[in-house]
Amino acid sequence: MNKLLIVGTVAFDAIETPFGQTDKILGGAATYISLSASKFGIKSGIVSVVGGDFPKEYFEKLNAKNINTDGIEIIEDGKTFFWKGKYHNDLNTRDTLITDLNVLADFNPVVPEEFKDTDFLMLGNLHPAVQMSVIQQIPVRPKLVVLDTMNFWMDNTLDELMEVIAKIDVITINDEEARQLSGEYSLVKAAQKIQKMGPKYVVIKKGEHGALLFNDGKVFFAPALPLEEVFDPTGAGDTFAGGFIGYIAKSGDISFENMKRAVISGSNLASFCVEKFGTERMENLTYDEIQKRLLQFKLLTQFDIELT
Repeated sequence: MNKLLIVGTVAFDAIETPFGQTDKILGGAATYISLSASKFGIKSGIVSVVGGDFPKEYFEKLNAKNINTDGIEIIEDGKTFFWKGKYHNDLNTRDTLITDLNVLADFNPVVPEEFKDTDFLMLGNLHPAVQMSVIQQIPVRPKLVVLDTMNFWMDNTLDELMEVIAKIDVITINDEEARQLSGEYSLVKAAQKIQKMGPKYVVIKKGEHGALLFNDGKVFFAPALPLEEVFDPTGAGDTFAGGFIGYIAKSGDISFENMKRAVISGSNLASFCVEKFGTERMENLTYDEIQKRLLQFKLLTQFDIELT
């Protein structure tokens, strides 16, 4: 069984959308990634940090999904990272109301011995110095290293981010971030420029408009499934990343053809994430539901046409 190591935030979120709001609930990039990847029955572990205020029941939720939490450091006298946001009516834009880094501000990641031989590495959205530290702690390069990042790090730590980008295989960013990183408006040109920075594969997420996969002149597009209801978009991008790397880790196949299937798997799982607040939908998602919706994706994208 392949091993997957996930680095990212384990946090509290407070969310407000046009459909309601929550108090502090379980959140964080590593949480969403790991819950999504767990649907593929692989052995995964998280490297993160939380405070003494983080409930034991949240650890139990993750452990019940075969997610190893030994790499989550607990700072007993500290507080867990907290984010509060409010989504606008279109759910595509949001305002960040509170960001309390708390224990994350001084986070020094430690990779557990059990995962130093990990086959796959998923670097969730964090400070590039933390991402680099994890890369340096793994003695044998994993089969595939995937990076997620955001415009905040491009604005504030670009040099460090570029050093990390040079050491990875796949980068997943949204269209706005791809344009900022590359300086190109065309996403095709943007992907070409980003590939020259290091990664062989570029995945550009376009939210409700799907995702693009680029590699060496080849392009694949996966649509997002049209949904009757979108309740809370929080964590959808991380859920996509978890489905993407989870599918690849399950199969062990890092070819472009298999990455196409991985992009569809990521889009499929992300479509569930948005149906409830926070991680609720991902925690209770069944195998049958996943397979049934995969069929919907297949019907959405498959067609016969006569070429003349």
